[in-house]
Amino acid sequence: MRTVPVPLAPRPGAPADGTTSPAGPGPSAVTASARITAAPGGDLPELRGEGPLAVRRTRSTGPGARVCLVGAMSAPLNGDRLALTVTVLPGAILHVVSAAACVALPGDREGRAEYLTDIRVGEGAELRWTPEPLISARGSDLYVRTRIDLAPGARLHHREEHLAGRADEEPGRLVSRLTVHRADRVLLDQETRHGPDEPGWYGGAVMGGRRAVGQILLVEPVDAVGATAAPAVFTDPPTGGLAARMTPDGSTVLISAVAADGLGVRRLLERAIP
Repeated sequence: MRTVPVPLAPRPGAPADGTTSPAGPGPSAVTASARITAAPGGDLPELRGEGPLAVRRTRSTGPGARVCLVGAMSAPLNGDRLALTVTVLPGAILHVVSAAACVALPGDREGRAEYLTDIRVGEGAELRWTPEPLISARGSDLYVRTRIDLAPGARLHHREEHLAGRADEEPGRLVSRLTVHRADRVLLDQETRHGPDEPGWYGGAVMGGRRAVGQILLVEPVDAVGATAAPAVFTDPPTGGLAARMTPDGSTVLISAVAADGLGVRRLLERAIP
């Protein structure tokens, strides 16, 4: 396993003590990438990151490897460009978590930030993807794009949760695109938008007056038997939450939820897992 440590450090152009020089320019945008490759037997032949994208192996409670995404510095800020590439080789098992929520912040620069994730899961491999929520703070502008390519015999548990702003705060702008391909065919292609300049995001057709949204996508091998559960609706009265479990095809379950806060979304998602 090859690991590149990422020390805590100020942003490029910022003083080492974390203060801001009144005469100097603001901090520059960050361009950073990370790569994770999992092999059978729990091996991680590639595990490296830079800038804010630190990746660490942690103890696994089951078969395969467990990797934690650690924010080594504040990111993404407006203008940043982050890229994560994950490869689960045939027969491997990988679980990816994060140490804390990811908070998109405005920073001192103009321009949209980008966080691009590319995932490939090989034949007979399994990926469990359960990071903490993404929070779009006031003034932030972030585009998130996740592309997942699955072999016909791959397994996937993919969870994502978005919070529109911190407590008692107006949200930033978030555009999140998720595309999943299996055997070069589109299995899921969807986009979520919320925040300023996104018409109708707070209305009944999108978040229905709620501030948290999440989903879980479960995919079994194409020849799996009994992989799906019946469609159902779930509620969480304390947070006004609502979730729907759908079965796009015989090997896929999609669970979508909205609630007033992240706790309500998480409860609904976990209840709806078959």
